Amino acid sequence: METIITIGREFGSGGREIGELVAKKCGIKCYDKELIARAAKESGFCEEMIETHDERPTNSFMYNLVMDTYSFGYNSSSFVDMPISHKVFLAQFDAIKNLAKEGPCVIVGRCADYALSDFHNVVNVFITGDEEDKIARIRARFADITSDDKARDMMNKKDKQRRSYYNYYSSKKWGHCSSYDLTINSSALGIETSADFIVDFVKRFEESKRG
Repeated sequence: METIITIGREFGSGGREIGELVAKKCGIKCYDKELIARAAKESGFCEEMIETHDERPTNSFMYNLVMDTYSFGYNSSSFVDMPISHKVFLAQFDAIKNLAKEGPCVIVGRCADYALSDFHNVVNVFITGDEEDKIARIRARFADITSDDKARDMMNKKDKQRRSYYNYYSSKKWGHCSSYDLTINSSALGIETSADFIVDFVKRFEESKRG
């Protein structure tokens, strides 16, 4: 395995579980919440702060400020004055690049496909799912979500948050098929088979690169 796999996902689609299974089948590491610890270690920020601002949306004006600052580095005066949420984005942005330089892995969410747009050994995947299945998965995961309506509200809120974050920080559209190499409906295949499908796709991707 030579490829880095990024996974975008709708809330409740099983994207994290699929990412973990793909990593296990390929014998590589999967980074989801683990990315928070890595970004904290490399940036000097505390994990609680990074988790609080993890995948939070911004606006287009602040996006331009963040990326301009990124080009000058963390020691610039602009970075010192920057809101915490944007410092967190830059910390995760760098952590993702550093992980990719260490070798093949699976990275879930956090605009990883955008962060790695200059890397040629990347397959970008998006996981969607049928609403009924996503609601059932959310209710099974969260004990305090006691009705379908509550699960649906949570799902819509999380997806709106992820969409805003992705659309502002990347040049693509969250969930749009043109933004990814592969889009899978986990309801059609199930978690295990979805993971197998991704692994097979990556193998074929690597074969095509070798000619």
